[in-house]
Formats: sequence, structure tokens, C-alpha cells
Amino acid sequence: MKLVADGWKVYATARRPDTLSELADKGCETLALDVTDEASMSAAVKHVVDVEGAVGVLVNNAGYSQSGAVESVPIDQVRRQFDTNVFGLIRMCQLVLPGMREQRWGKIVNLGSMGGRLTFPGGGLYHATKYAVEAISDALRFEVRGFGVDVVLIEPGLIVTNFGEVAAGSVEGASVQDGPYAEFNRKVARLTAGVYKGPMAKLGGGPESVAKTIAGALKSGRPKPRYPVTPSAHLLINQRRLVPDQVWDLMMRTQYPTPKP
Repeated sequence: MKLVADGWKVYATARRPDTLSELADKGCETLALDVTDEASMSAAVKHVVDVEGAVGVLVNNAGYSQSGAVESVPIDQVRRQFDTNVFGLIRMCQLVLPGMREQRWGKIVNLGSMGGRLTFPGGGLYHATKYAVEAISDALRFEVRGFGVDVVLIEPGLIVTNFGEVAAGSVEGASVQDGPYAEFNRKVARLTAGVYKGPMAKLGGGPESVAKTIAGALKSGRPKPRYPVTPSAHLLINQRRLVPDQVWDLMMRTQYPTPKP
């Protein structure tokens, strides 16, 4: 809605477009788009290209967090995490870039996370996808610059939505309720849910803070490569950058139980 207010023509997408009625009421065009389905992605991009000539701005926002100890998460859920957070993002970039190159203008905005710069126990798979988005964005930024295309990475910290509840709920489906990681996974679920409701939430922000940052990046003639969003992102990214690995591990052991036989 922020981008509509700024004068952009916005195509809002979701697997179920009927969930976007509020955005449609605010002036967005709505489209079906499932980033795990090739036909869906191709059809959505083709629709915009047929109407507009090319996609001018792509905002890769699809993503969720699969929590749980790495060994305990079934491999099909690991693949689903990467399909949504990484492979879908890559494919959407591939689909829109020919038109952007032809018109010699475009902007790709990838929604990463502060979790692409640091790792919490129990979140290794989610963090792996966000580390991948960091690397993809860095390489792509170099590769397409000569065609007039900017690549921007948004790194939100704690965003107060239902993201934490979904992440906490994902632990329950990650493994059986007993076994070597059962207590660890339960603790991760409680910590994940709690951080969105406890004192840490004061260092977070709402979805509007991300929208405002994206809008600012799109207005800029020379956007920055990275935009951390919320005080929690600035604090933790800088903390991780300055703290040695052994000290970070020690800090994590004070907050998370160590899985043991």
C-alpha cells in the first residue's frame, strides 16, 4: 500500500489471490503466484509483461522459517524451505531479467533477513536460505549492473507479525515428540514464539517499516546494496560482526539447551 501511495502500479501476488482483497481495495492489481510452481511463476510474469511490456521492479518477498534441529527435520521439509526461500527467488529473477535488460532499467528487491548475517540454534535451515539470498544478491548485483538493473537486499530484524508463531509451529512438524532433540526443539519453539511477545519486541517493528525501507530504496537513484531494518537488526548484525565465534557460541549456550544423550 505504501508503494501504491507513492504512485507505483503494484501487482500483489499470493498463492490464493482471494487473500489479497484488502490490497485490491487499495489499488493493487492481484495475481496468483506460487514460487514453488514453474507454470505459476511463468504465467504471472507473462501477464505483467503482456500488459506493461516488462517488469520494472521485482520484490521477492515469499518466505517462511522452518525451525528445528537440522538432523530432526525431514528432508522433504528441507526441500520445501529452499524451494520457497531460495529457488523461487532465483527463478523469479531469471524470468524478469530479460525484459529489464531489454529496457535497460529495473530493480530487484530481495527480502533477506538479519538471519543471513548470524545464526541462532534451531534455525540452521532457515538461516541457510537467508545466507544464500545474501550471496545471490551480491553476485547478481555485480552481474546486472551494466544493464541498468539495481539489486537491493532488505535485511529485516524482528518484524512483529505472525511470522514467529508460524516458525514456532514448524518445530512441531519437524520431528517426533521424543528423541535426542525433543527437548531442544520444544525450547526453540518457546523461545521463538516468546521473542515476538516479550521485551525483545520493543526492538522490532511492523511490516510498515519494511515497506517504508523498500519505498526509499526504489526512490533512490543509487540505492545501497543492503538495508537493515529495525533496531534489532542493526544491534544483532553489529554484535555478531564484532563477537568471535567462541564467544557467540557461549552466548547461545546461555539461552538454548545443549542437546545431549
